[in-house]
Amino acid sequence: MTRPLSDLHVAVPMGGLSSEREVSLSSGEQCAKALEGQVARITRVDAGRDLAQVLTALQPDVILNALHGEWGEDGCVQGILETLQIPYTHSGVLASALTMDKDKTKSILRAAGVEVPGGGLFDRFEVARRHVLPPPYVIKPNAEGSSVGVYLVPEGANGPQAEVGAPGWTYGDEVMVEPYIPGKELAVAVIGEASGPRALTVTDITPVKGFYDYEAKYAPGGSVHKLPAELPAHVFEAAMREAELAHKALGCRGVSRSDFRYDDLKDVLVLLEVNTQPGMTPTSLVPEQAVYCGMAYKDLVRWMVEDASCPR
Repeated sequence: MTRPLSDLHVAVPMGGLSSEREVSLSSGEQCAKALEGQVARITRVDAGRDLAQVLTALQPDVILNALHGEWGEDGCVQGILETLQIPYTHSGVLASALTMDKDKTKSILRAAGVEVPGGGLFDRFEVARRHVLPPPYVIKPNAEGSSVGVYLVPEGANGPQAEVGAPGWTYGDEVMVEPYIPGKELAVAVIGEASGPRALTVTDITPVKGFYDYEAKYAPGGSVHKLPAELPAHVFEAAMREAELAHKALGCRGVSRSDFRYDDLKDVLVLLEVNTQPGMTPTSLVPEQAVYCGMAYKDLVRWMVEDASCPR
């Protein structure tokens, strides 16, 4: 942005229509509070299908997009903002759409030389009937975040996860099934343009119980974060390098977060997925890494606003 931050009217869309609505409300409120005293005006917007009309009436100078998941993170809202020609934060239409599709993301990362899990897309009813991979394996929606709808089928399981074939399943008829990778759960935040991204550090995440699911991510005390992660130097450097490579290969802008698994017995590092609208809640990884690197929460949010542009 060329105008002084103190002159700007910033709208913060949050909430939205996805299964990650509550997380988005928390992210948006935290971002809005961080901007208080830094900008001329802040408008919190609980984003619905009338978002274009609401923003047209508000006429903000900048959009700080705090939406997560379907519609807010998959290129749909980004397309609205491009049409309205309002500068906005995070990634643009194409990168947002690509990273929300786990299968397409894996194809691009594999082509870029990044190690990704095996497996692939399967019909959910087939997955509910039989083991499509030898256990242990992971079942996840192809286009959801925050570990929503993720199931771990353990070694020795008598059958697959029947919930995937239930009438109440709302995450699409194709699901991603991948071999379970034992070891450490790692995350790397990246900031900057696709042409020059910068990884912050590596966090080692240990869930208090079970695996790193929705509750472990967002419930206070649900997981323990160790940063910087205690890893062999070559693994730490590879995670930083591959997160930057993923950000660049997918065309991300602003902030992204890459999630990895590291099998320390086999010395294998695998990138699971890339998030273009990472959480900004009190338990979120990106602001925690920023603080470790000397960037306070309010400074990170300010940087996001200053980095806003249109087109993205």
